[in-house]
Amino acid sequence: MTTETIHDAPHGDVSVDRVELSAELAGEGGRAATADIAEYALRLGDDALILSQQLGAWIARAPELEEDVALGNIALDLLGHARSFLRYAGTYDGRTEDDLAYWRDEPQFRCAWLFEQPNGDFAQTIARQFAASVYQFELYSALAGSSDDTLAAIAAKAVKEVEYHRDHAVQWTLRLAGGTEESRARMIRAVGDVWPYVDELFRDDPLIERLGSAAVRPSGLRPAFDAVVGAVFAEAELDMPQGFVSAGGGREGRHFTTLGYILAEMQVLARQHPGATW
Repeated sequence: MTTETIHDAPHGDVSVDRVELSAELAGEGGRAATADIAEYALRLGDDALILSQQLGAWIARAPELEEDVALGNIALDLLGHARSFLRYAGTYDGRTEDDLAYWRDEPQFRCAWLFEQPNGDFAQTIARQFAASVYQFELYSALAGSSDDTLAAIAAKAVKEVEYHRDHAVQWTLRLAGGTEESRARMIRAVGDVWPYVDELFRDDPLIERLGSAAVRPSGLRPAFDAVVGAVFAEAELDMPQGFVSAGGGREGRHFTTLGYILAEMQVLARQHPGATW
């Protein structure tokens, strides 16, 4: 882009579509998504998008310089997953990934409540990331066998990155739980705060029934998830939280109170300067 072009555009080009996705991640499987596939892709894309936005807030604020880089890289991986799922979802009705990210309001998002939980302190973020990454690893591992070729391709690529995310969260969970009295106390509190929102991830619903082999049955992921969590908690000498379980509702557009603030920050530029380019 020339200097003259930049000066001619009042706001410049802010379109993420300038960065092209590889074919298998771009929702370019040769056919458009059906209504049900699009709804399912929205769920997966919104989970990744909101978690990416949350983790990005730690850049330049993490407790170690290396964590600025690590959390930033994880956020970018998740953003790539979100772009892939949202672009595929948009093939159903002609919306772009930007339309879906920036021009939907809270009731139109389909992310689970876990991903909307506040960052809190570093232990809170790690507890949320531990639950999210273990879940996503099991989900993408199974989804790589989807009868929908595009979903399978996205999952096969994403699971390789999520395996790193899971390892990172496991190591920090062990480190905080086995560190000082203060870090252990914070990790115990964080797990207690986050775990009520885990159950929503594993609830089956009519959409899953309709999709059949194209989707992954959430309840079927629970045994593997519990096995990984149980092994890590045993090593960290952490108890599995019991008691309160959140009602959830994110898959139906009912959200935790924090989502509005997350979206306000994420969408402000696009909405203040619609169609802007630089």
